[in-house]
Amino acid sequence: MRFLLLTLLLGTIGLSAQENEFTVKTEPDEVTIFINGAQVVRKKSVDIPQGTSVLKFTGLSPYMDAKSIQVNAKGEVMILSVNHQFNFLDSIKYSKELESLKNRLKNVENKIKRENVNIEVVNDELEFLRNNQVIGGKNQELSLNNFKQTADFYRDRVAAAKSGLLDLTANLERLQAEKEELEKQIRQLSTNKPKPVGEVLVKVRTEVPVRCDFEVSYFVQNAGWFPSYDIRVTGINEPVQIVYKANVRQNTNEEWRNVKLKLSSSDPKLSHVAPQLQTYYLDYNLAPPRYFGFVGQVSGQVIDAGSNEPLPGANVVVKGTTIGTVADANGYYSIVIPSNNAKLEASYVGYQSQEERADKPNINFYLQPSVLELSEVAIVGYGAGEESASVRTPKKSLSLKTASAALPVEQVENKTAVEFEIKTPYTLLPDNKSVTVDIDTRQLDAVYEYYCVPKIDQDAFLTAYLVNWEQYNLLEGEANIFYENTFVGKTILDVRYISDTLRLSLGRDKNVQVRREKVKDFTRKQLLGSKKEDSRAWQISVKNNKKQPIRLNLYDQVPVSINSEIEVLVDELSGGIFNAENGEVKWTIQLEPFGKKEWQLRYTVRYPRNRVLNIE
Repeated sequence: MRFLLLTLLLGTIGLSAQENEFTVKTEPDEVTIFINGAQVVRKKSVDIPQGTSVLKFTGLSPYMDAKSIQVNAKGEVMILSVNHQFNFLDSIKYSKELESLKNRLKNVENKIKRENVNIEVVNDELEFLRNNQVIGGKNQELSLNNFKQTADFYRDRVAAAKSGLLDLTANLERLQAEKEELEKQIRQLSTNKPKPVGEVLVKVRTEVPVRCDFEVSYFVQNAGWFPSYDIRVTGINEPVQIVYKANVRQNTNEEWRNVKLKLSSSDPKLSHVAPQLQTYYLDYNLAPPRYFGFVGQVSGQVIDAGSNEPLPGANVVVKGTTIGTVADANGYYSIVIPSNNAKLEASYVGYQSQEERADKPNINFYLQPSVLELSEVAIVGYGAGEESASVRTPKKSLSLKTASAALPVEQVENKTAVEFEIKTPYTLLPDNKSVTVDIDTRQLDAVYEYYCVPKIDQDAFLTAYLVNWEQYNLLEGEANIFYENTFVGKTILDVRYISDTLRLSLGRDKNVQVRREKVKDFTRKQLLGSKKEDSRAWQISVKNNKKQPIRLNLYDQVPVSINSEIEVLVDELSGGIFNAENGEVKWTIQLEPFGKKEWQLRYTVRYPRNRVLNIE
């Protein structure tokens, strides 16, 4: 039995010794950036000897998802297993270097303490000499020789003490400078703390020596993009120009140099399980469901929860959408949010992401360091378990070629997402800085109309209506609006809830003047038996100061009675369309260049004479 066990042990050792291990260094070839995260593809040809070999693909991101690793091999080779591990050797070197600097700093601080003690001793000696300058006593005569010896001694000791004090002070200044330099090096080293290196171990077997093409792909965190737009209108007779831009950032600890870049509108972090309604129980003292909503702009700061320092470059997105922004150098951000129950998510490399409901105009995020960043390690760590190699099947997709003003882009559409393939090789460094990539520029035919509610605001708002916008694969995002080469402001291009016509608000146009004034001659009160009548009249005028004809939709209202004792009579609409249910009156008018139109809105309210009614 002992002989059999020894034979098996030697056989196992011999089999292990036959495995060849190779370190394979690769560069990213293709990168697909999602709304959150990215897929990295690396390709490499490797010469493999006969037998069993272990290929160690090194230099990979520490933020890769081990479950997403896929390894494909082309050639006469069998993949036996795929393992993921972290290499902390750089962290070990970093820890040793940091420890060495801290020891040197401690040594210098001890020397500074000793020098301060020596300086204090010399100062005490000088103080003692100054306090004992009287030579001899009152009744004791001092010979000239003794006086000279005492004076020489005093002079020599003071000179020696002050000379020593100069040397000690100079040495103390040198030590202080050395201390400051060491502290500076420690701060720089702490800021540039190395991340562990991701590695993929692929065990293969081949019957003959072969050259094999390997493709390693994986999903990685700390990368993403969000769309934004420049909407430019040069005139109401010109098409709308939409510049489609991508704001890309990555901090994966990998350098993506000259890669084939794709941008995908899908978000792998979102759950793909359809939601289900829970039973809504109704009972006394049971609160109904609460629904939060906030429309407008949210601002705030992203802060390190431990040090209260700002986190510049932090990513802030509206969860579940492609609307996002990046914090500035002081950690401040500002983002326009849609009019639904939105949640904001802030993330930063090395920190745990945080969510907040967008129900107030100012929201600060305090991010906690992630577990990976807090871990202090001193050995090479190996991932447990094995992942079997997986084979990807290509998706059927429809290719639509589009032209771009900046970079050649191919637009690929599938059932659930849109991909933009940048034809020009692109470089993205892991600095978490937002890089703007122009994806496409489109000229879209538009119908322009002005919208005005002079009762609330007498400015006319220009609106552009775009049809057949779906073919351009627009995503929701912030848009900068430029009208007649002037920056108007920001808006949200929210394409999730619109129909076949896309409505864009282009802001106020001061060249269209609208006035709404009360007509005093028709504003009167009179008594009719038991009833009282109040009449109101409004003069509305519109002047077009533009060189082009315009179309204007103007809205006003007549009060709506909800009491049978109160009767509202419409006296004059001037061609307006009246909605009796809500009291809205709409006029659609065409105005020629420099044209002007005027009309009136009049109504009378009849109610009991003994009642008081507040009528505008």
